Amino acid sequence: MTPPPSDSRARDPELTRLGERLKKTRDYLNMSQQFVSDNTGIPRSAISDIERGERRVDSLELKKLARLYRQPVAYFLAEEEDADAGEYALAGLPRALAQLTDGDQKTVMEFAEYLSLRRAAEKEQEDSAEQDSQR
Repeated sequence: MTPPPSDSRARDPELTRLGERLKKTRDYLNMSQQFVSDNTGIPRSAISDIERGERRVDSLELKKLARLYRQPVAYFLAEEEDADAGEYALAGLPRALAQLTDGDQKTVMEFAEYLSLRRAAEKEQEDSAEQDSQR
């Protein structure tokens, strides 16, 4: 009896990480692989292979994907396992804000303040719960 065929290629962890980030971003944006294919010119099967870490993505493809996902290429290439897209997105914030009306800019600032206050409240709750558990 012949053993089942096995994938003798070891997965490159960088390809896997890149694929996971691309898939996570695509899913977050609620885009189908077909939609991405239609808007980038990259075949749908290639998108699938890239997301599974089974195919290398060339620089032009990555640039197209990053543009469609509105994320900097650097986010997808970051070496940290837990890279935060927000950190990389902030780099493009001044350019994005410049294109908004004064009213829209004010709304963005109000929302940023809300998020900051919400995070402070969450941290306060976490600290309080931690102190309670230590008692």
